[in-house]
Amino acid sequence: MSDSPAPLTAGMTHPKPIPSDGLMERPTRVRYGVLAFLAAMTFVLYLDRVCMGKAAPRIQEELVISNGAMGWVHVAFQLSYAVFEIPTGRWGDRYGSRGVLMRIVIWWSIFTALTGASAGLAMLLVVRFLFGAGEAGALPNTARVLRSWFPESSRGRAQGTVTTAMLIGGAVAPVAAQFLIDQAGWRWSFVIFGLIGLGWAVSFYRWFRDEPADHPATNEAERRLIDAGRTSQEPLPLAEETLAPDLVVDQGRAHGPIPWDRVLSCANVWLLGGAMMTMSGIYYMLIFWYPTYLEKARGVTPQQAGWLSTMVLGAGAIGSFLGGWLTDWLVQRTGNRRWGRTGQAVLGAGLAAVGFLSSVVTNSAGLASLFIALACLGVQLQLPAWWACATQVSGRHLGALFGMMNMIGGVGAILSELFVGYLADWMKSLGYSGRAQWDPALAVYVVVALIGLILWSLVNPEKTVEDPEAKPARLDAAGA
Repeated sequence: MSDSPAPLTAGMTHPKPIPSDGLMERPTRVRYGVLAFLAAMTFVLYLDRVCMGKAAPRIQEELVISNGAMGWVHVAFQLSYAVFEIPTGRWGDRYGSRGVLMRIVIWWSIFTALTGASAGLAMLLVVRFLFGAGEAGALPNTARVLRSWFPESSRGRAQGTVTTAMLIGGAVAPVAAQFLIDQAGWRWSFVIFGLIGLGWAVSFYRWFRDEPADHPATNEAERRLIDAGRTSQEPLPLAEETLAPDLVVDQGRAHGPIPWDRVLSCANVWLLGGAMMTMSGIYYMLIFWYPTYLEKARGVTPQQAGWLSTMVLGAGAIGSFLGGWLTDWLVQRTGNRRWGRTGQAVLGAGLAAVGFLSSVVTNSAGLASLFIALACLGVQLQLPAWWACATQVSGRHLGALFGMMNMIGGVGAILSELFVGYLADWMKSLGYSGRAQWDPALAVYVVVALIGLILWSLVNPEKTVEDPEAKPARLDAAGA
């Protein structure tokens, strides 16, 4: 990944002159250590999240839980995840992401382990709700860290790396969970997964710093390389923020009140939130219901369902990796920061629609899963573009507004998880079974993907919440 500063364009800040004695200094590469830590965290994030989908049939059998009730277990996680997105993102804006991320990972790891102690539906609902509250702030704070540590010219690739690691964790989870379930039972599998995150939290807190200037291993060349890539809508580096008397400063960071009038009147906030609704609606169906679909509708064994689910989610990881490079390449190649960010997302939504449509008319379980893998690739091809657009649109309140848009997306996940479970139970009550019971749900996601395509075609990330045209009212420095 090359981090050579791109030529300055409108909206980019001018870097400070490099002293003559630093002309030959090569930038250190601490930012890649930061990227490795974030990739490891998001890998564990989805490992802990997705393993529930593979364990669900065993949990339902042992605790006697219907499909509809299991949908509420999935929703308990998603509901708290959505509710706590904004406050935990805001904590990162105010206090820095280092301590917030450590606490987040410790919290969710504890409740991952406690999932294995659930004795019934009520306890399972409570534990999964608290698990979701812990995971809620991870991605908003990850976005903050990437903006602080990577220049804008290479941020899409860094975001793509993080989301790829996240989706690889999700892809590994079905097979890893099935292996642990076979060896130790579903309860102990959650305990083992929970222990992994605790080790990450301790290591990260000891090594990481919120600002490149505060990390003892960075040199001046790396700090200037990162500084040169900041846009005019991003927070100033720490040394410059303290010299800006018009900004409200706390612990060296500008974080005045969120300008909600501008946020709520910014079309891109709602368009990106809606696009995330379609993406998360599809993806959470795949991670929580597709293994069950394969067993009950397609008649495959639990082990085969694990491998086919891993193939599907692995295709999503490939889509995210390709999307991270593609979004930067398109912007640099075309010079168009609107379609360079959104064009690939329109294509990805189209691929998702084609994949679902092809799957429901295919009889072979393996071939049908290949088409669903294409759909998952299309969904995750959109993800790095979404991160890049959300980062650009949010301005200096990235943690909170990223959380808000992701929270809107969480509504899609909630509706999706309830929809599949209740539709399957309703179709069963009408006397249907197998594919006739489950395929109608998959057909609905063709429409969901097409809605996402339309929303993406309307997104213009160059219009931000700090754009003076977004609201005629004056925006002073404290409210920026």
